[in-house]
Amino acid sequence: MQLSLIGDILMSQFNFKTLLLAGILLSSPFAHAGLEEGIKAANEGEFAQALKEFNYLADKGFAPGIYELGKLYEGGYGVTRDYRKAAQLYQQGVAKNHPDSMFALAVLYDEGNGVKLDKQMAIKLFEQAANKNLPAAQFNLGVMYANGDGVSVDYELAKTWYEKAAANNYTLAQFNLALMYFKGLGMPKNLEKSYIWNTIAEYNGNMQASHSRKLDEQKMLPKEVEEAKEKADAIYTRILAGTYAGEGRLF
Repeated sequence: MQLSLIGDILMSQFNFKTLLLAGILLSSPFAHAGLEEGIKAANEGEFAQALKEFNYLADKGFAPGIYELGKLYEGGYGVTRDYRKAAQLYQQGVAKNHPDSMFALAVLYDEGNGVKLDKQMAIKLFEQAANKNLPAAQFNLGVMYANGDGVSVDYELAKTWYEKAAANNYTLAQFNLALMYFKGLGMPKNLEKSYIWNTIAEYNGNMQASHSRKLDEQKMLPKEVEEAKEKADAIYTRILAGTYAGEGRLF
């Protein structure tokens, strides 16, 4: 028996971090610089400066700036927490086809913060973000379909979304995919594939996966372990290179 059920994994949310948001076309080097300055200020707790930068970018209609401003209001960083205001800002980002805004608004609908709780709208927004290759959204859809949260339980769809997030090197999806193979949820049990995905998640620092991989190994022959590790290493190399898109497929 492995440590965790798929339902134990909670919805993930973004925190302030220095990153380039996937799929964003930066309108100018100046806007890019302002965004980085705002994120740096937020990371350092200088929320007044962050607000100044993000408000300016939002006034210019710059989607990443609108999103970051929404995160300040959602978290109550430098402002009074205001979920409704955050939702309004995320909606502006969604209108500009911004995937992180789609994800953030989906979380609000899923939890009923600042908007009326609406699982169907949450799923719709998660799907929009997931189809723009946002791994956190792909993972959340996997969780929802595996648990029947706002949808009928559908292990095939759960596996599909976990695979997409796993291909994007999202470790929670890699671990949950291993659990699906171990338990045979919607598919025959497959100890080798459980071992493979636990190994890959372990490479990314997931200690639950490390424990589960050791449990897999106890049920396998040494030759089977050797072969499975070779496969895990090959898949992980392709994931890091951005060339893995599921079994038997390349980007």
